[in-house]
Amino acid sequence: MSDTTVKKVSSAQSPKGEMGQKYLAMGKSLSMRMWENEQPTDPKPEQAREYETVGYVIQGKAELHLEGQVVKLEAGDSWIVPKGATHTYKITEPFTAVEATSPPARVDDRDET
Repeated sequence: MSDTTVKKVSSAQSPKGEMGQKYLAMGKSLSMRMWENEQPTDPKPEQAREYETVGYVIQGKAELHLEGQVVKLEAGDSWIVPKGATHTYKITEPFTAVEATSPPARVDDRDET
C-alpha cells in the first residue's frame, strides 16, 4: 500500500529556525523551508551540511559562496548546494527564497514523520 499521508502547513504557523528560516512541509525524505525578507548582511561563517539543498529565489538578490565560487542569485534563479559542500550566502538586497533539502533539514520540536 502506498503512503496516503497528506499534510498542509500554513507559513503563518510554521516554526522558525535560529537563522530566521521558516520550516514548511516536511516528508520522510525531503523538507521545505522559506527565507522571507532577509535583509542585506555580511556573509555568515561558511558551513557544510549533511543534506543536499535546492532553492528558488522569489525576490531580491544574494551571492552564494560555494567551494571557492561565487554565484549571483536573483528573482527567478534556482540553485543547488551539494551535500557536504562548504558554503555561505551574502544577501545584497532584501531576499525571499524557498529551499528543499534531502534528507530533511529538521527543527528540534517538530514531528519527523
